[in-house]
Order: sequence, then C-alpha cells, then structure tokens
Amino acid sequence: EEKGEDINEFQVRRGYINISSKFNDWFSTRITPDLTVDREGDGQGDLEMRFKYCYVKFSMPSRGVFTKPAVEFGLVHRPWLDFEQKINNYRSQGTMFLERGGLFNSADNGITFMSLLGGQMDDSYKKKVSKGYPGRYGSVALGIYNGGGYHALENNENKVFESRLTVRPVPDVVPGLQVSWLLKLGKGNTDAAPDFSVNSAMVSLENQWYVLTGQYYRGKGNSKGKALLPDGRSAPQQGYSMFAEYRFPHTRWGLIGRYDYFDFNRDSSDQTSTRLIGGLVYHVAGNHKMILDVDTVEYEDSGERETIGKFTVEVSF
Repeated sequence: EEKGEDINEFQVRRGYINISSKFNDWFSTRITPDLTVDREGDGQGDLEMRFKYCYVKFSMPSRGVFTKPAVEFGLVHRPWLDFEQKINNYRSQGTMFLERGGLFNSADNGITFMSLLGGQMDDSYKKKVSKGYPGRYGSVALGIYNGGGYHALENNENKVFESRLTVRPVPDVVPGLQVSWLLKLGKGNTDAAPDFSVNSAMVSLENQWYVLTGQYYRGKGNSKGKALLPDGRSAPQQGYSMFAEYRFPHTRWGLIGRYDYFDFNRDSSDQTSTRLIGGLVYHVAGNHKMILDVDTVEYEDSGERETIGKFTVEVSF
C-alpha cells in the first residue's frame, strides 16, 4: 500500500551488466549499464537503461600506510554507499539509510581516490566474513563530483566534496569492528545552489554469523537542492539507523532487520519518518539470495503509512 493505493505487481527491480577490462597492472576500465523501472519519466513504469558507472581506473603501488591505492576518473564510485553496501549486503531489498532519505546516490561524474590502510586482513577473514574493503586498519576514499548523481544533469557550476575515513581499531582482537565517518560539503544541484552538507558516523561489527551497524546523520539540504525551508534555505536534518543480520549456523537461512528515523527539518517537531524492515533470507549460493520482507514507513506530519511486502530474488555473478 502506497499513498492510499494498493500495489500488486511483478517487477524487475534492477539489472546490471558489468563490462570491465584490465589492460595491465595499473590501468583498467569499467562500464556498467543499469536497467531500472522508469517511474519518473513518461510515467508508464517501463524499463529504461542508463549508465551507472563509466570510468578509467589507475592503480598505484602501495606506499607506507596506503595499500592498493587507486584513482577513478569519469562516472565513478562515490566514497560512501559502495562501502556501506559491502557491510549491509541487501541493496536488492531497498536503498541504504542516507540514500533512502534522499540525500545522494552511489555514483557521480568526477574523480575518486581510494585506498586500504595498513595492509589487508588475512584470507580466512576475507573468505568467512567479508572481502569488501579488507584493509587491516581500515580504508579511506575521497573525491570531487558534479553533485547531482549519476542520473542527473549538472545544473550549476558548483562541485561537491565527499570523503570517508574508516578505522579498524583492533584487527587482532575484534577484526570485524570498524568505525567510519562521512563528510560531504557543497551545493545542491539547482540554479539557486542551496547549501548541502552531510556529517555521518557509523559503527559496524561483522562476523561469520552476524552483522550489526549503528549510524547517525546530521546535515542540511540534499544533493538535488530540493530539501528546502519555505524561505529557500536548506533544511537542517538529522537521523539515525540500525541494521542487523543473523545467519543461522550450518544452514542457508538468515534474518534481517532495520530501523530508520529521519528528521527532514530539525526546526519543526513533526516532519519525521520512521521505517521498520524485517525479512527472512535464504542464501542459495555465493551472493545469490532470496528475500521475503515487509517494509513499512510512517510520516508523522501527514499520518500516512506505506507498507510493502516483497519476495525478491537476487542473482549476482
């Protein structure tokens, strides 16, 4: 049920085709067409194809604390969402907390520098827990971008700075514990170019059997330049999110749960939303999975509640 209307339909939620080539040890490319449901174009809900990634990547030798540093040019990864989605591996259920709040998406035209820190975790950790961003002492990423995201034209000459610093404080004692900080500074993607900033911190804990995250956000405006107060100023915002995944030992079954609280205007007491997600997961093999979940959100100012029940099949190879 959405906006008072019932929904009952089959959908292809997303479809990616990765086309990549590694020419030598330091130069590679990637092009990723992205198939998605068009609900904002002609309104017919048909499938459209656009580019998600289209970049060249220069890999550099490890130096000092920087392990496997690299630079991407073109339509590139932004620093945050690709990292978070390696921890919360349920993008097929829906977008992550900050993207769901309308702040930004995962890719943009620009340049990104990224590196692991202090070597890598051992093969056992990468096999049993996660091989995503396996820096022994964390990882770092930063860049400059147009700001509107990969499916928006550049509507002004301002650029957005984004950076992420992740620290793995005790890799030998609690290897799955990471503390991350995200900073974004720039202008919204309109002619008026309202202020846009994001400060967010996340603590995550990964294990062979479970994943836990807690995240807090505070900032103003969004990348589209549409989170505004009546006087045209960027709306001050805040929120927090908690996510949990549990895999039953020696089975293919698991559970996921998530709670989001988002305050769209800190100056008002009722412009908030609360979202609750719960799901049952069957891991077919590798990253292939099936998810049966219920996703419900309530908006305090209008009193509206939207509830979606979904059965999702994700095939990743």
